[in-house]
Amino acid sequence: MTPSLSVANKRVLVTGASSGLGQHFAKVLAAQGAQLILAARRLDRLQAFADTLECSVSPICLSFDVTDAASRAALVKQIDTLDVLINNAGIVRESPAAKHSQDDWDAVLDTNLKGMFFLAQALLPALQTTGGSIINVASILGLRQAGGIVSYTVSKAGVIQLSKTLALEWARYGVRVNALAPGYIETEFNSEFWQTDAGKALIKRIPQRRLGQLEDLDGPLLLLCSDASRYMTGSVLVVDGGHVVSTL
Repeated sequence: MTPSLSVANKRVLVTGASSGLGQHFAKVLAAQGAQLILAARRLDRLQAFADTLECSVSPICLSFDVTDAASRAALVKQIDTLDVLINNAGIVRESPAAKHSQDDWDAVLDTNLKGMFFLAQALLPALQTTGGSIINVASILGLRQAGGIVSYTVSKAGVIQLSKTLALEWARYGVRVNALAPGYIETEFNSEFWQTDAGKALIKRIPQRRLGQLEDLDGPLLLLCSDASRYMTGSVLVVDGGHVVSTL
């Protein structure tokens, strides 16, 4: 029997769900009938967003700081069973590598990599109950380089290697682990940049000669969340218009 792309009634936790990709993922999953647990630091903003979603089951909204061990423990206590963890919370700090501060380095690595690992580790028992799936949100900047964001690129390269390592070790528990690596996606926060000369020049380096739209992530997201990816683990699903295979 062909496995289904359906996520209906799957219990899905999305971190960093109050804005950006996390918010978009929540919209897509809600529309497909998933039972959502949304987590972010800004609970008021998270709840206001959740109230706009049309769901058969109202999302559970939880205040959560992925860098804080006590916050991770409090979150995990409220989840006894889980089908999908979308490890999405992430930040970036911009500065040349020669001037990148230890505070910036620690903030990015603690959020994007350390917190991601320890949350996944803590939720492993809940995922085992369902033979669940972890989707770690990486980036093509974990595969290629860009100047001025050294801690971010290092963190995302770590996310990719983390996903592969956990996939190897946790297959014995029936838990799959994959990474989703978006390329440059147009959002309300970066739209002005793409109108600049620098932005237009960057777009020309993408083989498809266009930016990604949030909707371009929907199919890959549903694939990794659903049983259609049941034989995928340790994969890095790149969604970038061919950017990582462009000529140097």
